[in-house]
Amino acid sequence: MPRYYEEGELEKQNACDGLRADLKECLRQSDCVMKDRRTPKECLLMGLHPSVPEECHRLRSAFFECKRSLIDMRRRFRGTKGY
Repeated sequence: MPRYYEEGELEKQNACDGLRADLKECLRQSDCVMKDRRTPKECLLMGLHPSVPEECHRLRSAFFECKRSLIDMRRRFRGTKGY
């Protein structure tokens, strides 16, 4: 189960830490890092590459939305998405 959904581990941390941990783990297990020996940053910057799973791209966009919601004044009253 992704860390984003586990409640016990992520107490007293930032709102987007669970998504960040899931994204890191997804990229570490991808073929881009394991077989092609690229860094996770290089794999993300390549865009929609076949060696990076779709789940990693979804986690990346969810992480972006979570970080964006932290600074968006319109969402201050609604709460952050990642927590």
